[in-house]
Amino acid sequence: MSFSVGPCQQRPLKERTLAEAAHGFDLAPTVALLAAGVAAAPLFKRLGLGSVLGYLAAGLAIGPFGLRLFTDPDAILHVAELGVVMFLFIIGLEMQPSKLWGLRKEIFGLGFAQVAVCGALLTLVAMAFGYSGPAAFVTALGFVLTSTAIVMQILDERGETNLPVGQRNVSILLFEDLAIVPLLAIVALMAPQGGEVAPLARLTQIGIAAGVFVGLLVVGRYLLNPLFQLLAQANAREVMTAAALLVVLGAALAMQMGGLSMAMGAFVAGVLLSESSFRHQLEADIEPFRGILLGLFFMGVGMALNVDVVLQSWQAIALLVLAFMAVKGAAVYLIARLFKSDHRDALTRAFLFAQGGEFAFVLYAAAASEGVIPAETHALATAAAILSMALTPIMILVLPRLLPKAETNFDGVDKAKDLKGSALIIGFGRFGQIVSQPLLARGAEVSIIDNDVEMIRAAGEFGFKVYYGDGTRTDILHAAGAGRAKIVLVCVDKGDVAVRIAKELKREFPLAQVFARAYDRGTAIELVHAGVEYQIRETLRSAHDMGDNALVALGASEEDVVEIRADLQRRDEERFDLQLAGDITSGRQLLLGNAPMGLAKKGPRPDAS
Repeated sequence: MSFSVGPCQQRPLKERTLAEAAHGFDLAPTVALLAAGVAAAPLFKRLGLGSVLGYLAAGLAIGPFGLRLFTDPDAILHVAELGVVMFLFIIGLEMQPSKLWGLRKEIFGLGFAQVAVCGALLTLVAMAFGYSGPAAFVTALGFVLTSTAIVMQILDERGETNLPVGQRNVSILLFEDLAIVPLLAIVALMAPQGGEVAPLARLTQIGIAAGVFVGLLVVGRYLLNPLFQLLAQANAREVMTAAALLVVLGAALAMQMGGLSMAMGAFVAGVLLSESSFRHQLEADIEPFRGILLGLFFMGVGMALNVDVVLQSWQAIALLVLAFMAVKGAAVYLIARLFKSDHRDALTRAFLFAQGGEFAFVLYAAAASEGVIPAETHALATAAAILSMALTPIMILVLPRLLPKAETNFDGVDKAKDLKGSALIIGFGRFGQIVSQPLLARGAEVSIIDNDVEMIRAAGEFGFKVYYGDGTRTDILHAAGAGRAKIVLVCVDKGDVAVRIAKELKREFPLAQVFARAYDRGTAIELVHAGVEYQIRETLRSAHDMGDNALVALGASEEDVVEIRADLQRRDEERFDLQLAGDITSGRQLLLGNAPMGLAKKGPRPDAS
């Protein structure tokens, strides 16, 4: 994206402090920015409101309509926009060309449908507010372009960026990034006679943009990987970091010079490097810069909210925000349903995309400079877009209460019923899968239940028959054949769940032999008290084996390793017996610690599972 902003405002030399004169740089604004972000983001996350809303509030507090620590929010946005640029680069690194090609229908089908339908409906809404045709069109299309920064941040915090639902949302955002170019061209064509940019000049600019795009593809395809291979031979981490920044900012600058979105340039660079062996290194180098600058971007948006305009025309702005968000959200929902999204996904997308975005600033500024919209409309529309961005994190907090309970798809999955295996395994994660192997090798008839539908389907692809069932329920245990099995193996990964299942088994099937996986030492103690025949801490053997091999690597003999392991096992068993009779702190003197005796604390030692 590209913001048209002026240079930072400078104070006269006579107003500068002695410290500034001595050092040539005023650190106060930087400290104020960092302090506001450091204070607001964790506080708002602690309150459950999300970091985005925290940054927006911080920007409003220190901006021209708050404490007035900053009077030029455009300058902050201009620098902080790099956070969005780097965010899109990281997203591009996760989008291999094959994956991107697989999303072409979502990008140009779903994306186009959403922009076209929402644009048409919002244009009608703006005309109902009394806007002229051209002003209504520009105001509507600016609001249609959703905030890439906010949606991507929310998807990232929810862990949905790489899920199918997240990929569809990213596809729509990518189309909107592309849409800003023809929309700017349309604004130029709509300009009254005497506009700043002639239609022919605008068409020439589109041709230049296409050439820059093709040039970036060629450079990325043939030069980037050899460049990083050459730099890697220097074995200088700072050079690789500088090169990563050079690639991101260089691609963004090239796109900007061609009249395209800087974020789109960074995304293309990321896609071109997505199959490089340096992908993970690049992501690690860029991530710190991305996080800081993205926070600054949200703070800049908060500063840009013109509170005077909001107070003077709050009724008009409120109605505009509510009408635009309601109509756009409803349209997004209907389009999602038409493209076969279920109700949950469609409603979530409607809440995410109901807002305006940072591209609205670009489009409104261009339209105002071309004389397509008056200054008053520019101010009102910009304020409406910013307020909608601020409302989105709050809407996402309300969303879970409106969503129906997710329905599990049991296609291809059988529920436990009348199972008759001599061994019953409850929980078929990584632990249960390994446990099953010796039983199957011996030819035992093994029944398996789990409550993770996706895992059950995945296990089926590897030749396992796993039935759906919740081991904490007595009726499911009966249906799974726990009363007929000679042995029941509890292999779930959560300690409290394992204890509940063990207690239920021993209460309902007192003759069954119960072997259980213990998450830690405390769980093992509870399982023994529950009456299981055998329990094992899941990390005990593997940790012992790793310690033995570490001793060998340090030069210990095989005899010493065997002797040390035997002594440690004796200590562990003795301590465990003391804990069974006492509590978790019993027998702590049997642990070997590395702290000097004079510095050792008298409180409870670590669990040392």
